[in-house]
Amino acid sequence: MILLFIAKFFLGLAIVVLTLYAIRHYVFALCRLALRRPRDFMELTGFALPRTSVLVPMHNEEAVAADILQALVECDYDRTRLEVLAIDDNSEDRTGAIIDDYAARFSIVKAIHRHEGAGGKAAALLEATRQATGEVLLLFDADYFPGPSMVKQLVAPFCDPQVGAVMGRVVPHNTDKTLLAALLGLERAAGYQVGQQARYNLGLTPQFGGTVGGVRTSALASVDGWNTDSLTEDTDLTFRLVLHGWKVAYVNRAECYEEVPESWPARETQIARWATGHTDCLHRLWPSLLRSRSLSFTEKVDALFVLACYLTAPVLILGWLASLVLFFSPQMHSVPILSIALMFVGYQIFGNQATFFELGIAALLDGMNRRVLLMPCNLFNFFASTSAISKALVRFYLGKVWGSGGPPWAKTRRFRTNAKERPFANGSHTAPKLFRQGANGIYTYSRSGD
Repeated sequence: MILLFIAKFFLGLAIVVLTLYAIRHYVFALCRLALRRPRDFMELTGFALPRTSVLVPMHNEEAVAADILQALVECDYDRTRLEVLAIDDNSEDRTGAIIDDYAARFSIVKAIHRHEGAGGKAAALLEATRQATGEVLLLFDADYFPGPSMVKQLVAPFCDPQVGAVMGRVVPHNTDKTLLAALLGLERAAGYQVGQQARYNLGLTPQFGGTVGGVRTSALASVDGWNTDSLTEDTDLTFRLVLHGWKVAYVNRAECYEEVPESWPARETQIARWATGHTDCLHRLWPSLLRSRSLSFTEKVDALFVLACYLTAPVLILGWLASLVLFFSPQMHSVPILSIALMFVGYQIFGNQATFFELGIAALLDGMNRRVLLMPCNLFNFFASTSAISKALVRFYLGKVWGSGGPPWAKTRRFRTNAKERPFANGSHTAPKLFRQGANGIYTYSRSGD
């Protein structure tokens, strides 16, 4: 009887949780589909451009370091109001040499070398923030391709004094490499084109993603800076900012191109870090979110949904197991087995349809007419991610119980190799560049080189 009670409880919990998340996906997708013209901050006039510091943390990034730095020195922002802080965070390859080469050739580039202290992105950002002189701090990961107008697009929302952070859109450029990369391209489109834009339209909190975004220096100082103990310092900062009354803006037009994982081991490491970091933020921040006077009831509920999103993976697995227990239990023979089976299948289909609906809306808005045919394959990505997230959360909670702490910060593996032989100022290497930047600022892949 106790086992049956537990099974019924977890099955009911799974149905409720997945149904609430499904409704949320449907609302966001329909809201985004109904929006005809998102707000464009670039249309605002009379805004004096603030001094801006661009922070680029790098650890063993020789494969991509030159591309991000070259893109930034080619941007159209006022040079007298711009500095690029390239942080070599205990690299063991040529990352430091590439940074020094750019610092020697371009006055706006400043090299920062970290050889002591804790590693990880948050620690690198903390060091760079101490040396930054800008009123606004912009962040880019080393594998990103910002276009010439990207800095202006991300800075523009800070004309609103209530805005403490800004997030742009992340668009994968390597979706033609593997099936996984193509599926992640669809996932990113749904997350930004639909999820982030819909939350912003509805007056909720878009998530500052720690790259392709920025934070007001005074806002960062008001919440005591970066949390170096968090695996997801960006998520942590997002909700500490809103708890202090700041707003987060989202600029869908500010598209920056990234490299998504092309292999499952790299993806598993990435998603495990996200799941652990989000869940840790949930445990630390939920009491403050519920007590907050600066957030509406709807904003509080959405914030909890964002922070608890990875917990749906183990809840789903528990729902599956509970369904099996009830299905094969002799005590349940008096209950129509068909009803249990339909209930089990029903809540899964409802939840999956909501996710697929969001993916489809994003594909429609982005004109991905061919890639949308890959949507059924997302079932494999869904099941694999559910397993990886559940394993990561089991390790997280076991670490809480045994006091062993959380997992260490891990950098996502890079797959691009075009910059490994990028020539230095002395012209010692002459390999072709595989990515070409067009007049519109968009980088395209060139198989034949320059």
